[in-house]
Amino acid sequence: MLRGRIIKGIGGFYYVDTDKGVFECKARGIFRKKKIVPLVGDLVEVSIIEEDEKKGVIEEIYERSSELIRPPVSNITKAIIVFSVKNPNPHFSLMDRFIALAEREGLEIVIVISKIDLDDDNYFEKIDNIYKKAGYKVIPISVKKSINIEKIKEELVDNIVVFAGPSGVGKSSLLNAIDSNLKLETGSISKKIKRGKHTTRHAELLKLQCGGMVVDTPGFSSLNLDNIDERELKDYFVEFDKYSSECKFYRNCLHENEPDCSVKDAIKRGEISKQRYESYLQLLKEIRKNNRRY
Repeated sequence: MLRGRIIKGIGGFYYVDTDKGVFECKARGIFRKKKIVPLVGDLVEVSIIEEDEKKGVIEEIYERSSELIRPPVSNITKAIIVFSVKNPNPHFSLMDRFIALAEREGLEIVIVISKIDLDDDNYFEKIDNIYKKAGYKVIPISVKKSINIEKIKEELVDNIVVFAGPSGVGKSSLLNAIDSNLKLETGSISKKIKRGKHTTRHAELLKLQCGGMVVDTPGFSSLNLDNIDERELKDYFVEFDKYSSECKFYRNCLHENEPDCSVKDAIKRGEISKQRYESYLQLLKEIRKNNRRY
């Protein structure tokens, strides 16, 4: 038996990186019966069928330390969320969705704002104020002008990182700048709709020269919050924590319509971003709507 990590999955075949090389594997039928789907990032045990042709079978999947639904990856330690300052413009609600999902899995979060060379209106300052106030590291970058590429490399060392964001923000271009050996396909922006064309077709775990591993994932335009309960959503807007213990109803306060809510008071004082709070209310409403549907 060999121990390894799934680095790619395509059409029911899983490619497992081991000390003896990468093996093409199928998963035992027992996983399907148990409704367990192997994920990129899984640590697994593999039995060898043909050593010369590097073929095997996944016999065991170890317990996951984290799991994301979209992109479907496991055992991630850090989330680098990439949005562009322009072309396409940042979608704050979408950013907050991914942050909430990453917080739920206990991941360290870094926000990267790309195409900073296009920021003629100093729009980055607004983004920076919103998310630094919430406690997140925000890094402006430009692949075209090689701005802060080394800072991103530092974030990757000794981590397994999910590298995600909507199409067209330059994720693949940034990864190519970080490690020239990757040679990932990059896409152009549709002039008509100002959105990126998908270039990455599947999740894949990539080894980097600077150390660590990264998942390059298909761009996304929406993220499902079905697995988050309305009462837990507030826990994933971490800037609320400092104030929520002072709310009149404390643990039961959703910071919505309740009286004597310290979170809402902090928003009025400008200590919590109104933009983030509006995202929270929007997501809360969506979760309730989905719950009524089921």
